[in-house]
Amino acid sequence: MSSLLRLATAGSVDDGKSTLVGRLLYDTKSVLADQLDAVTRASVDRGLSTPDLSLLVDGLRSEREQGITIDVAYRYFATPQRSFVLADTPGHVQYTRNTVTGASTAQLAILLVDARNGVVEQTRRHAAVLALLGVPRLVLAVNKIDLVDYDEETFTVIAKEFTDHATTLGYPAGSVLSIPVSALVGDNVVDRSTKTPWYDGPTLLEHLENVPAAPDPHDVPLRFPVQYVIRPRTPEHPDYRGYAGQVAAGTVRPGDEVVVLPAGLRTTVERIDTADGPLDEAAAGRSVTLLLADDFDISRGDVIAAAESAPVSSDEFGATLAWLSEKPLKSGARVLVKHGTRTVQAFVEELTARFDEQKLSTVDSPETLQLNEIGRVRIRTAEPLPVDDYAVNRRTGSFLVIDAADGTTLAAGLVGAPLSVLSS
Repeated sequence: MSSLLRLATAGSVDDGKSTLVGRLLYDTKSVLADQLDAVTRASVDRGLSTPDLSLLVDGLRSEREQGITIDVAYRYFATPQRSFVLADTPGHVQYTRNTVTGASTAQLAILLVDARNGVVEQTRRHAAVLALLGVPRLVLAVNKIDLVDYDEETFTVIAKEFTDHATTLGYPAGSVLSIPVSALVGDNVVDRSTKTPWYDGPTLLEHLENVPAAPDPHDVPLRFPVQYVIRPRTPEHPDYRGYAGQVAAGTVRPGDEVVVLPAGLRTTVERIDTADGPLDEAAAGRSVTLLLADDFDISRGDVIAAAESAPVSSDEFGATLAWLSEKPLKSGARVLVKHGTRTVQAFVEELTARFDEQKLSTVDSPETLQLNEIGRVRIRTAEPLPVDDYAVNRRTGSFLVIDAADGTTLAAGLVGAPLSVLSS
């Protein structure tokens, strides 16, 4: 079975993200015939002689009319070597929040730049957001290389500028690769171009097929947020008590010693149930029901974790916030924090820093965080939460900040010490 790679695209408006994704889908034969027919007809209606591959991604009418992507579009495709889940994110600065959504689970990100413009402000912004989210690998696709006559020097200058920027953000050598491409023509996307003989690296698809993927969440200690307590109370199962949910991280097996948080109760896993029968083990991403050896008072929002490496339950912690609301954040704001399956009341004790992604510096003790700004805060919650450091466990080291008045999402949060990009 081929491995899975989760990736995201980002870049400025009109850099060709949707066309690149369309090219990947088209050249890997991941497009259904009726989809291609519809795109071909739409392209002819617009006076084009060849299919506009960006239409394979930009499905919303408002996007097609404006020629931009304003939502996160997820696409799935596969080759004999690997399967892919790709999030195509918008380029406008006001949609940086969508980039956070699309990149939150990515193992690799493709950043596009127009070869005529090089690295621009939004390129640096997106790279900073990707670094904050802990995306371990970057690909810089220098797109529209055909529009600069496949000039090697132009590519080299852009690649060096971006690599230097990524290094400043904390990316180690070998984790960033630059590729000259033309999404429209197909140069170095799936097929190698004869027009860039000076480039001896892999095509984009070759790199995606062979790049080492970050460890899956099942390679870390068990984290199982309880979503629902099952007690059927039937004659066949008079004493049945199961805890249903999805394994957020790690692997669980019968006989494993676990701890129930925040209470700190220790017990062992007796059985793993599913609708299709019991399992010998369940890894991250699997929805199951756990039966424990002891009859504890466990409810929705509790976390069942590996006893030997349990998270620390705390009602106060530092975090990085990507502010997603048009309503600015101020110190003392009362909010809700959703962590796993638990939502608790909280307030923001302090805004400790705001990150300037252009200057790669921080502003201490800012008065507010505005839409799309990223900063450090201290949060106090009404109840202890079993949180991990985001750098150690992305699944249980992240949370949402919610408006208590209307339930809208205000911010995406990352628990723990400042990431390298914010520590300067």
